[in-house]
Amino acid sequence: MKKIDWYILRKFIGTFIYSLMVLLVISVVIDITEKIDDFLEHDLSFGFVFMNYYIGFIPHIAALLFPLFIFISVIFFTSKMAYRTEIVAILSAGVSFRRFLRPYWVGAILFGGILWAANQWVVPRANRIRTTFEAKYVSAPKEHKALEDKSLRVDTNTYITFGYYDPNYRTGTSFILNRIDEQKLLYTLRAERVNYDTATKKWKLEGVTERKINGMKETFTTRQDTALKLSLEPSELIEVKNKQEAMTTPELDRYLAMEELRGAEGLNVYYVEKYRRTSAAVAVVILVLIGAILSSRKVRGGSGLHLAIGIVISATYILFMQFSTVFATKADLDPLLAAWIPNFVFAGLAFYLYLRAPK
Repeated sequence: MKKIDWYILRKFIGTFIYSLMVLLVISVVIDITEKIDDFLEHDLSFGFVFMNYYIGFIPHIAALLFPLFIFISVIFFTSKMAYRTEIVAILSAGVSFRRFLRPYWVGAILFGGILWAANQWVVPRANRIRTTFEAKYVSAPKEHKALEDKSLRVDTNTYITFGYYDPNYRTGTSFILNRIDEQKLLYTLRAERVNYDTATKKWKLEGVTERKINGMKETFTTRQDTALKLSLEPSELIEVKNKQEAMTTPELDRYLAMEELRGAEGLNVYYVEKYRRTSAAVAVVILVLIGAILSSRKVRGGSGLHLAIGIVISATYILFMQFSTVFATKADLDPLLAAWIPNFVFAGLAFYLYLRAPK
């Protein structure tokens, strides 16, 4: 790293931090105007709102717009350098265009690493704070939808079915439990009614019939009620919107492993979120290179033209990401491919722009 590299890197970091701070202030002000009535209705102080909501909201919005704003920042300061003929002077001094991009690589990898680490641990915890506050003070309380014929796998050989289950009251009917080993049914339990006891953390069953199978022998018993300990909490039967955003990556991995064991369906949205956290960090590197290559040429329109092109490319990136996510969740597109398709497309664009850039 030479003096010119540090000069460019300082401009890179300074412009991005300034732009991000302006964005965050605007975002917070807009969010306050939307939720001020809710804050006043619950008589919440500014300190309480900041510590219990905005401390989670700020990392969320920063991570959401991080790749796109770093892209705009690179275009902004690089186009100003091109307009002042600084880049022409650098290349005329014998510096190759590839060598000129070195500080951009350093800055891109630095910010990409920061976003990757934040997406794995910091942002999910921030989302948990934000969503908890919104559910309590902003969103109107909603009743959870009742489940019918809900079947799932509790462990390696235990399967349960709820004929009907109301998550609002933690009660259900037509409960069935089967234990199967090597495709052989060993035990069946049926209950007319089921209720979760929060004190003992056990499922209470009423109108119970049991059937035990041991080879050619079977035993059949009935009882009025019993308590059953299962590795299943009522909260796991509630469908929470955007639940995956509030899980750290280790928590998301454990959740996916458990849901796959239970034979759950519709997990693509969780896999897309898992892979998106890494692809977003790589997108930072790709977008930085596109921005640097695109705005390094001095044009008649100056910074305004470069920024306009940058906004179009940003919108196209968002469009690609939304399309791939929808195809993954609704049309069974592979989640890994869905998360990386925008990066593949824009990496190709970066390579094409590099070949056409003035050397």
